[in-house]
Amino acid sequence: MGWVLLILGVALWWAAHFFKRLMPARRAAMGNAGKGIVALAIVASIVLMVIGFRATPYVAVWTPPSFMVHVNNLLVLIAIWMMSPAGQKGLILNKVRHPMLMGFRAWAMAHLLVNGDLASILLFGGLLVWGMLEVVVINRAEPEWAPGEPGTLAKDAMFMAASIVLLAVIGYIHGWLGYWPFPG
Repeated sequence: MGWVLLILGVALWWAAHFFKRLMPARRAAMGNAGKGIVALAIVASIVLMVIGFRATPYVAVWTPPSFMVHVNNLLVLIAIWMMSPAGQKGLILNKVRHPMLMGFRAWAMAHLLVNGDLASILLFGGLLVWGMLEVVVINRAEPEWAPGEPGTLAKDAMFMAASIVLLAVIGYIHGWLGYWPFPG
């Protein structure tokens, strides 16, 4: 049952996110109520993914080397920073069209590097593929794009400092849930 919930969660995540781009007329016809329905579908997808992931048996596919923990943590830190307002208010990511999706993909890749079980491959691999396809779908729907006014390196530094704090909080929560993400 865990496998079904996990796969349904990933599929619902995809469907909720692609709905606006692949069926724009239908989404527009829903008006503001559509935002709530999509948000509810995304929350439901996360719940399904979490419950499904925790309910699946461990099926080893490969054993990641121990140094991947360091690579994972660095990638997650970069992902958090990329998903922050740094893309809009900083200087470094100013010319990147999809910094949040790039950060999301870095987060998914980081988790694939340290988790060699089948459930992790389905979850994080499925989300990584969604992140790649989402960029393609957005770029086709909205081909014109120009970066906004560049921010400052000071803003980038501020968002990086906040990202370090957030990484520590996320790490603590992971540890509380039984997944210690730091070496040692």
